[in-house]
Formats: sequence, structure tokens, C-alpha cells
Amino acid sequence: MSEARAIAKYIRLSPRKVRQVMDLIRGKKIGEALAILKFTPRRAAAAIEKVVKSAVANAEHNQELDKDALFIAEAFVDQGPTLKRTMPRAMGRADLMRRRTSHITVVVREEEAAIIERKAAEKAAGGKKKTVKKAAVKEKVEAAPEKKKTVRKKKEAAPETKEVLNENQETVNQNEEAAPEIKKVTRKKKEG
Repeated sequence: MSEARAIAKYIRLSPRKVRQVMDLIRGKKIGEALAILKFTPRRAAAAIEKVVKSAVANAEHNQELDKDALFIAEAFVDQGPTLKRTMPRAMGRADLMRRRTSHITVVVREEEAAIIERKAAEKAAGGKKKTVKKAAVKEKVEAAPEKKKTVRKKKEAAPETKEVLNENQETVNQNEEAAPEIKKVTRKKKEG
């Protein structure tokens, strides 16, 4: 099975608190998991979101997997080293404060249906992954002609702005022609 993983180590959050957020996204599709994390008001949500995005990027770049077909197969939190600090207390005592750290691991995997489709596409293309990816990019480009239309509308609007710029340039040229006469008048006033 095609999978990718990402690990964030030594995160300064308690593993117990991170696990509470991690339980919300385990087994979910990537889009749904990121939406849950975005609206979860916990500090751990931001750290987990970074790890999920990193795992998805690893899957896309290293394994050439489709982002839309990924889901969170495994998500777990291990305890990292505990930082020990002292807190002064009454009558000269000192209490030990344990600052816990976490190691966050997220594994993303392709859904079964997407794997079957990808393998069928590879067979049709002669077993080459790159040609399959190029074909998918071509399909996306062909499916998006609306974007090109908006660009053309902007280019058509450009001559109107050119006319305004030309009018502004003409007024600047007229002001420059009138400027020497103004300078002569001001010199006479200074001399007189």
C-alpha cells in the first residue's frame, strides 16, 4: 500500500492533551481532518495540522499520490523527554514541575478505490507513473477554460486604461511647457 508519514518531535505539549485532539481526526479524509483542526480551539490543533499537511506533502511529492484520495490511516502521540523545573513554595521548599513533550506521528494512505484506479491508469499508460501524472495535469488544464476567459477580459479592459494614461501624460507635458514662464515670473518678483 502506498503511504507517507510525517513526525514532529519534542513538541512542548502534554501527550494527553494532544491525544484528545488526535482522536478527532483519526480515520478521516484529509479535507475533513484539516477542517476539524482549523475549528478546534485547542493549542494542539495547530501542531497536528502542521504534521498532517507535511504528511500530505510527502505523499504528493515522494510517492506521487493524489491528495484527494488520501485519508489518515494512523495518528498517534508518543511521550518525549520530560523537562524538570522547580517552583519556589512556602517556607523554603521547592516543588518539581514536569514540562512534558510529545512526538506526533501521522500516516496518510490512499483509499482502496483510488489505488485500483491508479493501477488501471498505469497499465493503460504502459506502466509509467510520470505519463499518468502528465495526463492528469493535461486533463486539469483542459477542464479549466473559464480562467482563460477572465484573463482575456482583463486584457480587453487595458486599452481604456491606456487612454487615461495618455491623457495624464498630455497634461504633464502641458504643465512642463508652462513651467519656464512661471519660473521667469517668480525670478522677476525676487529681483524686484
